[in-house]
Amino acid sequence: MALSKSGLFLVGATFALAGCSVATDALFPADGTGQSVGAASGMGGSSFVSSPPSLGTTTFEPSQVASFQPSGTFVGQKVQQFRSELLALQGTLRNRNGELQQLRNAVMADSAGYHESMATINARLQVGTTPGNPLLVQRWNQAQGELDRINGNVAYMNQLSTQIASDSAMAAYLLESVRAAYNLSGAVELDHAQLRTLEDETAQTVVLIDRLLAELSEDIARQQTYVANERNNLNTLAVAIKTGQTYGQSLGYRSMVLSSNQPTLGALGPTAGLPAARVGGQPLVVINFDNPNVAYEPALYNALSGALAQNPMAGVEVVSVSPSNAIRGREALNANTARRHAEKVVRSLTDMGLGSDRIRLSATTSADVAAPQVQVFVR
Repeated sequence: MALSKSGLFLVGATFALAGCSVATDALFPADGTGQSVGAASGMGGSSFVSSPPSLGTTTFEPSQVASFQPSGTFVGQKVQQFRSELLALQGTLRNRNGELQQLRNAVMADSAGYHESMATINARLQVGTTPGNPLLVQRWNQAQGELDRINGNVAYMNQLSTQIASDSAMAAYLLESVRAAYNLSGAVELDHAQLRTLEDETAQTVVLIDRLLAELSEDIARQQTYVANERNNLNTLAVAIKTGQTYGQSLGYRSMVLSSNQPTLGALGPTAGLPAARVGGQPLVVINFDNPNVAYEPALYNALSGALAQNPMAGVEVVSVSPSNAIRGREALNANTARRHAEKVVRSLTDMGLGSDRIRLSATTSADVAAPQVQVFVR
């Protein structure tokens, strides 16, 4: 049986698995001929390719400022001053708008390149490839560079947002100054007529800047979430390339918290410094590291993603299990070996996108195991 050779067993009640042969069918569903399928096709996992978030499409072009004839009064001089300040503000706004459109175009171009790279890698993994294929590694590095550029442009968007917020404050101050000028003495009717026109134009500019700031803030929020999720997907894809088999999306998409109310699994024996295990019931996955190259990662991912689909708020505990009836003098050696294997499993989970703060690493002993093993629980 394939799983017994690789040292990996699924025994969680969630999947209703009663033994090794059933576990094999769960991981590699049989086709109509009764043969196990899925391994050769890269586990048939879900695609990593997702649609990039939309960007705003508005062009923020201010309207022209009217020309005013000098009235020769003090208020008339203030009108000319306010008009000059509004012209300068609108010139700044046009520059901000130009920067925003350039950033949007750059993000869209990098997103297209990034998703092309991801689709190429994923398509190759779907049909099957060699572990650590250097062509896929090169393509992965290209995708990472494109995602880095997207992240860099998002940082520029943040800087632009700060600058526009300052422009917004300036526009609001100018509008208040124009309105306050109505109360200045020594004005003629022409001055107030020009102030009304200037007030309307300044108010329109204030609204335009506010809309620009709001749309840019939405762009930034969507892109930041997108980049964070794609970082997790890239980490998981790196594992897929290493093993030559495709996985689904990063486990980081699933919200998980650790329960503080878990029952104790067993008494703590030699643990090489790990805390005692505090889980009960059957493990979701049992990994026997009975050879140097146990290919546990694809099956672990599939089992865990299926469990999290049913209970997204679950927590994960990786338990290092060592024999309790070993020959005297080997207890510590077995505990250290089991710990190294458990730490390897934890690294695999974090590579798949699961945050390290969502994983508990613990240890126990058992008289039912003949050699060090790792058990993975979902609670």
